Amino acid sequence: MKSVASAPAKIILFGEHFVVHGTKAILAAIDKRVTVTSSFTENKTIKVNSQLGTFEVPISSSYVEVENEFRPFVYLINQCMQMKMFRDVFYRNVNGLEITIDSDIPIGVGLGSSSACCVAAAASISELFYTRTTLFGNPQQTYLAINAEKTIFPDTSGADCTVCTYGGMIEYPSIEKIDNTFDLNLLIANSMIPHNTKNSVEKVNKFKKNNEDRFSQLCDLENGLINEAITAMKNNNTTTFGLKMSENQKYLEEIQVSNDTLRDMISSLKEISLGTKITGAGDGGCIIALIKDENMDKVPELLGKDKECFSAKLDTKGVVWKIEK
Repeated sequence: MKSVASAPAKIILFGEHFVVHGTKAILAAIDKRVTVTSSFTENKTIKVNSQLGTFEVPISSSYVEVENEFRPFVYLINQCMQMKMFRDVFYRNVNGLEITIDSDIPIGVGLGSSSACCVAAAASISELFYTRTTLFGNPQQTYLAINAEKTIFPDTSGADCTVCTYGGMIEYPSIEKIDNTFDLNLLIANSMIPHNTKNSVEKVNKFKKNNEDRFSQLCDLENGLINEAITAMKNNNTTTFGLKMSENQKYLEEIQVSNDTLRDMISSLKEISLGTKITGAGDGGCIIALIKDENMDKVPELLGKDKECFSAKLDTKGVVWKIEK
């Protein structure tokens, strides 16, 4: 028996970094996905296969003993094995598990590859143990996924895992779905500079410590900007929405998570973009831009051949899973 689950990538339209400090954020799931397949094995090990390589440890291992990006999977398996003791009706004799990860989400560029993987793994592994979707609906899966991601990113707000679970566009932390009245045509452009979320978070924390009053003011400004962006969507006002994206970028510049490459990319798209900004941790990774259809073919020449770019649409499904006999 195999349990197969997939979850979408995400972008942050507004609120990255600030959301960790109590502001709102707007996130959207996009049409790139990661699929996690899990199954029981006779071997007394936890084995993970992915494009990063193969990892295998004894089934009795604790996630704290794992020193790499595979910690979330060991955590999830431990959690499910502990919970089964309280659900005798769903008991399984477990020798070992094998997990295979297939993803078309670029890694380390701010599109939520780790969050989507944690969400898909939480659904796949939990359903393998319990095989009843009534036990593990979205709230339970989100809780498991967020705690799994915290094994590698302790300061995560939970926003990324939440939007990867529910899909569509959400306001966080209220988890309210936003029904935009215009079809967002989003360009995602990769700076080809891997970002380091931990380093970016540390830079923001340092800025906050040295500029407490200004940081508090920026948080208030961010909340106001998000309210205006939501109103713009409801009024089908793409121009104002784009301006708010660019305004948000100014705040991200101030808290020092941008760099020359990102600034050059944003500047290159200025003439054809309604709004452009970093998405995710910054210091590398991707930018997003709101661009009209007729201008999309101009993007490669403006950005240069050394940058990867693609258009993205909203993913409304969120996490999905199934059991294969």
